[in-house]
Amino acid sequence: MIRYLKTTICLLLMGLLLCGAGLQEWRKIKIKPAVQRSGDPGQGLDYLMNGDFVDSGFPISPEFNLFGDVGHDQQLSPFSRISVDDVEMIAPNCFQCHADSLNGAYILGLGNTSFDFTVDMSFAAQLMAIQLVSIYGEDSKEQQAAQPFIRALAATASHIQTEVVGANPADKLAAVLAAHRNRDDLTWQEEATMEIPEEVVPADPPAWWLLKKKHAMFTTGVGRGDFARLMMASSLLTLQDTVKAREVDEHFADVLAFINTIEPPKYRGVVDQELAEVGRSLFEEQCSGCHGSYGDDASYPNYLIDLDLIKTDSLLASSNFAYPAFTEWYNDSWFAQGRHRAYLEPGRGYVAPPLDGVWATGPYFHNGSVPTIYHVLQSSERPTYWSMNRSSHAYDHEYVGREIKVKSYKQDKYTYDTTIPGYGNQGHEFGDEFTEDERMAVLEYLKTI
Repeated sequence: MIRYLKTTICLLLMGLLLCGAGLQEWRKIKIKPAVQRSGDPGQGLDYLMNGDFVDSGFPISPEFNLFGDVGHDQQLSPFSRISVDDVEMIAPNCFQCHADSLNGAYILGLGNTSFDFTVDMSFAAQLMAIQLVSIYGEDSKEQQAAQPFIRALAATASHIQTEVVGANPADKLAAVLAAHRNRDDLTWQEEATMEIPEEVVPADPPAWWLLKKKHAMFTTGVGRGDFARLMMASSLLTLQDTVKAREVDEHFADVLAFINTIEPPKYRGVVDQELAEVGRSLFEEQCSGCHGSYGDDASYPNYLIDLDLIKTDSLLASSNFAYPAFTEWYNDSWFAQGRHRAYLEPGRGYVAPPLDGVWATGPYFHNGSVPTIYHVLQSSERPTYWSMNRSSHAYDHEYVGREIKVKSYKQDKYTYDTTIPGYGNQGHEFGDEFTEDERMAVLEYLKTI
């Protein structure tokens, strides 16, 4: 009996040793591709800059200037100029979250880390409504054209405040807007039809140029099916009904085509090619299994990494798009119908993203909690409190990321506090296995992809 037990234990231990790699693979779920629509990239860019997918905003006039000068070069502005019932208006567009400046250069498609969502903009909705009535009259065409934007701002503003400038509440915004929409015809409902959770979990907007490689949208990989249909949900801010939704949906095939033409920016600095070659070998050995390979034999595996393996802050994976009420709403709604249906498939983890242009996409992790790639690869050096050098937008070429200031406590709204739930910087400790020389070599290589 004792001999039998010893033999059994030995076999089990051998099995665990032999299957260790398999257990790792079990924690990496392969995401299958879906057929995507084709479109015209030129028309897609024009629609992003000039289209009325957000078909309400605030009137343009000398008397009404609530938001100040929003710029005239639309490619450099997070606002578009549209006409609604002969009312010239300014409306927010996608560049509020998907364009930013880095080290003096404007990069279209880069996730915005500058926008301030820390302020409750409900007061702006109230002020806008008062000024419109005062200037144009209660039943004016200006007031009517602006009403969808005002009501959306009033309904969402208090629910999407973040703890730090640059953090993005887009996932929470989608859930709040859905709560105010009829799932069948998408008409607005004043009273929320589902419970809106209190927490606002930050997300770091991924670079648009990565989308062409991905089989699922969003950091959690929850967005499946037709990408154009998934993206056009941003129009829920002011959308009137499914008639308008079908119009917007047709244009967003072109928008997707344009996004797929965007290429990552080249690193603006000197690269030690010999050191980078050492780093390339280390990266391919240690990192490419999740993040893919680059160069002539480029490939990307499209894995959703289980929380037990990645061990990063789990709150985003279990909130917003993962709420059963919101998932059920979306998967039963207009968005999930027809030939080009989109749907949500919540998982338990985060997508290991492609790393094209990774030098430009800091801060890092799904919540933007890690300031540089060096800190990604050396978990013990990650600061608890830090802020970006916003005065100069300076770049740290040694650690590869935006220049930061380490703080001893949360001083202001510009200080990132990793002790707040959802803002944690733990996990992804794989880089700790490198020596310091190896780590610097990998950093040098990552400048080149």
